[in-house]
Amino acid sequence: MAKKYRIGVVGHTGRGNFGHGLDQVWLSMPECEIVGVADADEKGLADAVKRLGSPQGFADYRKMMDETKPDIVAIGPRWLDRHCEMTCEAASRGIHIYQEKPLCRSLEEADRMVAACEQHKIKFAIAHQTRYSPKLNVVRQMIAEGRIGDLMELRGRGKEDHRGGGEDLWVLGSHVMNLMHYFGGEPHWCFASVLMEHQRVGKAHVVEGNEGIGPLAGDSIAAMFGMDHAATGYFASQRNANGGRFGLQIFGSEGVIEILTGHLPAVYYLPDAGWSPGRSGRSWVPVSSAGPGKPEPLKDGGLDGGNLLACRDLIAAIEQDRLPECNIFEARMTIEMISAVFESHVVGGPVAIPLKNRTNPLVRLAD
Repeated sequence: MAKKYRIGVVGHTGRGNFGHGLDQVWLSMPECEIVGVADADEKGLADAVKRLGSPQGFADYRKMMDETKPDIVAIGPRWLDRHCEMTCEAASRGIHIYQEKPLCRSLEEADRMVAACEQHKIKFAIAHQTRYSPKLNVVRQMIAEGRIGDLMELRGRGKEDHRGGGEDLWVLGSHVMNLMHYFGGEPHWCFASVLMEHQRVGKAHVVEGNEGIGPLAGDSIAAMFGMDHAATGYFASQRNANGGRFGLQIFGSEGVIEILTGHLPAVYYLPDAGWSPGRSGRSWVPVSSAGPGKPEPLKDGGLDGGNLLACRDLIAAIEQDRLPECNIFEARMTIEMISAVFESHVVGGPVAIPLKNRTNPLVRLAD
């Protein structure tokens, strides 16, 4: 019989809960069995035990790991303040990991997490669900075939709701940074500005961020990245400027591809070197998992669909002894790019990536 993977689930009700479905995805996988769930909140734990089919429940996630001995643990809390601790504890026990994004609060923590996974030979996957969409393979093939010509620019924006600016960069921008890295290659430098009410952010603007982010500042972000192949990446976010722009646009010498987020995100292709359908008369072409202009053969599973693809890829990575599709190194690069935005602002100029300073730049600004 095929191996049945033992799954442990970690959440914290009131402090990020169980993330975006990282607890229940395993119920859709007959090759997996949830053997334990941990939640320091008593009522949250009781609800999770019932919701997940009555596995053993624990107030302490370490005790859950020690007593149930899972093969894989889902680290679900959206809050970042214990991601590093939880990952290192799981890795030290030889447990593979699927974790909610963003990875952690600083590059210092990211480096510790990478070191722990490498030392204990742990497969780590991060829940950037869009990265597992079958549409991304189609887009990458279109770029390789020259459909948009030479890659020139990658433009991303956050959700730009009440979190717009620094919080948006951390929480939603992590998805965009991951996509920018995936399509644009390695970033080599960053030049950025962070504003608060149209003023350059200084010591007085640094506050404790929501969801355990740590020091945070800014209601407006503008950042530029130097990517591989002479392409330039851009990211911006402005508070309360929501216009449905959350996603990434890829500009080439012969056209544009736009990607939103999700299991089967909206993807459009504009075969126009002028990047202007109104001027050229050319129209945006929807792109499905079967290709540009073709009907979509798959059903959109939303976050659940993305989680399912990610978890099955994690199991395949364990069995094939390879990196997961969206792995610990890619997760660290999203933190590198986010941190570079604040580092550039603090030093007042461009900064090289990888950053020499691995602590949160806003800690220095606030001192």
